[in-house]
Amino acid sequence: MIQVRGSGILLHITSLPSEYGIGDFGPAAYRLVDALAQARQHYWQILPLNPTQTEYASSPYSSPSAFGMNTLLISPDILVRDGFLRRADLDPAPEFPERRTVYEAVAWYKDRIFSVAYERFLHSGPERGYEVFYDRNAWWLDDHALFVALKAHFRGQEWNRWPEEIRGRQPEALEDMRRRLADKIRKETFLQYLAARQWSALRRYCAGRGIQVIGDIPIYVAYDSVDVWQNPGIFKLDDNLRPTVVAGVPPDMFSKTGQLWGNPIYDWALLRDRGYDWWVNRIARAGELYDLFRIDHFRAFANYYEVPAGDTTAENGTWVDGPGTDFFEVLARRFPCFAIVAEDLGANTPAVQELLDRFGFPGMKILLFAFGAELPGSAHAPHNYVPNLICYTGTHDNNTARGWFEEEASEEDKQRFFAYIGREVAADEVHRELVRLAMTSVARASITPMQDLLGLGAAARMNYPSTTSGNWEWRMTPVEFAGAPLEWLRNLTVLSGRG
Repeated sequence: MIQVRGSGILLHITSLPSEYGIGDFGPAAYRLVDALAQARQHYWQILPLNPTQTEYASSPYSSPSAFGMNTLLISPDILVRDGFLRRADLDPAPEFPERRTVYEAVAWYKDRIFSVAYERFLHSGPERGYEVFYDRNAWWLDDHALFVALKAHFRGQEWNRWPEEIRGRQPEALEDMRRRLADKIRKETFLQYLAARQWSALRRYCAGRGIQVIGDIPIYVAYDSVDVWQNPGIFKLDDNLRPTVVAGVPPDMFSKTGQLWGNPIYDWALLRDRGYDWWVNRIARAGELYDLFRIDHFRAFANYYEVPAGDTTAENGTWVDGPGTDFFEVLARRFPCFAIVAEDLGANTPAVQELLDRFGFPGMKILLFAFGAELPGSAHAPHNYVPNLICYTGTHDNNTARGWFEEEASEEDKQRFFAYIGREVAADEVHRELVRLAMTSVARASITPMQDLLGLGAAARMNYPSTTSGNWEWRMTPVEFAGAPLEWLRNLTVLSGRG
């Protein structure tokens, strides 16, 4: 449960300004924290910090590792400051686009400079920080680093296509590969150390300025991940270690054939017998990285939709009961103060609501969903809110506020919106009215995507669900960063009792 009335900004790390093609844990992140503190904000919400894969369109929700961090977020500037690189090592750098992340180019450039940092690390002698990090994280790090090295060794092939003895994790074969790939394994371990070192420092800086970080955990993992390769028994797989069923959502008003996500489904009965050990470890890891964390597609803990593997649409799936209260009672005993935010968008069933009420988890409301024909009774309309929730103008999966108004809202939606705020406004004013509605609502937390604070149009959208290209690329320019209306935000924060 969120106890303190406050507000914050949604902005993923990758969207920060940077001369290295992608936002990172470097100077711009610290300037953002200073800006949030100046504007009397309490929260900085980000997307998952897990590694991304170009094969999965660089989505942070389709990661090869539920426990590792995205090493592309390591700041070259901080590597120079901390002595892992020299300034000359950063040149020549490509001329990266200012507004978009081109992941392939970023990965190529950073791999080059990371290789230099790694070689310098190897010749610098023992480092206490690295040894402590390894000792504390070996329980997940050993297999994570091995998986990364094996993926490179087998030229990106899905783990199910590796040689049988490695695919099946025969101990002798794994030990042989650990010896053969020792250098690649240690390099990945070193990069994970750098990412953790920089993120921990940034977290401490946030805490020192009264900013809590809200993280994000995708409920499902990618099939081509260390998590499935390492733990095939906790997923519904056949004798060939292929999924028998996969995740998705059924047809609805937005998609006639539903959404076929393709993630493997957990064997919740087996996990229950094991005390949900894998999930306990995952929540513990999240607690190390974030102050609070949102669980994406929270509904699946109550009931989830599974589709037969091999289907090309989600039309023939079935609903299955999830682990429900038993799962969260185990977590509550293990983590008495764990702070979960439930992504409960879509059809909110009585079973989902029971979990929210029983464990005090705040849900989410989206203002862009409020102005349809059902406005008076809409759960997303501020007059229907309860305090224990987070109100957003929109999320990473929505259009921006201005983009919604200019491209998606019908004339009837616009008239209802005008009637609700009591006046007609131009497209370039819509975002401020929505932020004002969110901030003055009874919701204890109000989160505004940075795009909506800046009043940007649809070109600044972060993700188009069910599409596989052009997503996760938006970046804020230095000019936009410098021009953010912080004084207006601060005044509204104080006025609405959130500061």
